[in-house]
Amino acid sequence: MANTETTDWKADLRQRGYRLTPQRQLVLEAVDVLDHATPDEILVQVRKTASGVNISTVYRTLELLEELGLVSHAHLGHGAPTYHLADRHTHLHLVCRDCDKVTETGTEIAAPLVESLRAEHGFDTDLKHFAIFGRCADCTAKLEQAQS
Repeated sequence: MANTETTDWKADLRQRGYRLTPQRQLVLEAVDVLDHATPDEILVQVRKTASGVNISTVYRTLELLEELGLVSHAHLGHGAPTYHLADRHTHLHLVCRDCDKVTETGTEIAAPLVESLRAEHGFDTDLKHFAIFGRCADCTAKLEQAQS
C-alpha cells in the first residue's frame, strides 16, 4: 500500500473533523487491498492485524467512511453489499451470474440510458451503486463450447 494514500485518508478525515484512528485505517487498508469486499471479508482482513476488532466496528466504520465519501458500496448479488474505495469517480459493476467475476467499466457507456431516463421520466440517475448482471465473455465462450 502506498503511504501517500494513507496520508490522503488522514487529510480527508481531518478536513471533515475526524481523525484516522487505527480501526479506520485498518478498514480503509482492507477495503483497498480486497476491492469489492463484504464487511465479513473486511473483518477477516482487519483481524490479521487487530484481532480485537468486531463486526459492529467494521460496519460503523464503513458507514462513516461512506458518509465521508472515502468508500462506496454496491449490491453485487443477494448477499451483503461489497465495499471499494470511492476513488473520487463512479463506475459500473458488470457481474457475471456464472462465475461471480466483477468487472468495472466507466459510466460513459450508460450515458444514453441516463439521458433517456432524464428526458422521459425526469429521473436523475445515481450510478454509484449500480450493477449490471449477465454473463462474462469467458463464461459465454464456455457455454457456447458446451452447446456445440
